[in-house]
Amino acid sequence: MSIHDDIRPRVIALANQKGGVGKTTTAINLATALAAIGEEVLLVDLDPQGNASTGLGIGSDERELSTYDLMLAEQSLKTVVQSTAVPRLSIAPSTMDLLGVEMEISNEADRIYRLKKAVAGHLGRTPDFTYILIDCPPSLNLLTLNALAASDSVLVPLQTEFFALEGLSQLLKTIEQVRATINNQLTIQGIVMTMFDKRNNLASQVVEDARSTLGDLVYETIIPRNVRISEAPSFGKPVLLYDMKCAGSQAYLRLASELIQREKNLFSGDKHG
Repeated sequence: MSIHDDIRPRVIALANQKGGVGKTTTAINLATALAAIGEEVLLVDLDPQGNASTGLGIGSDERELSTYDLMLAEQSLKTVVQSTAVPRLSIAPSTMDLLGVEMEISNEADRIYRLKKAVAGHLGRTPDFTYILIDCPPSLNLLTLNALAASDSVLVPLQTEFFALEGLSQLLKTIEQVRATINNQLTIQGIVMTMFDKRNNLASQVVEDARSTLGDLVYETIIPRNVRISEAPSFGKPVLLYDMKCAGSQAYLRLASELIQREKNLFSGDKHG
């Protein structure tokens, strides 16, 4: 029984303007873990690189319709969504066409709200998901703004490296600006430390600094640097399908459980962000 049975799905953007922080890896594997514990999940691939689509086994020749068509308002979310090999997990795939979408809709009055309208239009008919996760591009562009406008909250993957917190401050400022101008309901769902190597003293220091600076926003669950996580995308599989018992898979299952617990706290009045 989901906490969402009587309400619309929670829409969560995974965002970090810095590349290489494990954002798409977290989107794929968190979505899979949520589905594995019984949630109905949609992953919206809004990154032109399309790595979330590839990582779930959706080849480029299988993406006849994509989030590009959503952004042009030429297709509905229902027609773009595809099922995946993971039970209860669907995807709205991406293509390289998204690279040009900013120029194509730059003069449209609703350019920041295209994704929000597509999601709202779908949910108005059949609210068949409990979670919608949006994988954003690694930049603060129009696509990311569309994701933040459409979302209830933002989940930030943060690599355990020296400059991590420096880059985070810019993203947090952007989230505040979005909340002040285009989506006053937006909250920070949490910050997930990724690519953690326990043999590296610096990584532990970064986690400690993040917790002292950001407090409860930082998840207890830490995603380790794990070779099985790195290998899985080349097989078109999330790590939970590739090797269920590895440290990476177990970490993402814990992350999914912790996210659901945070959602329960949110609905009981303990808001984050």
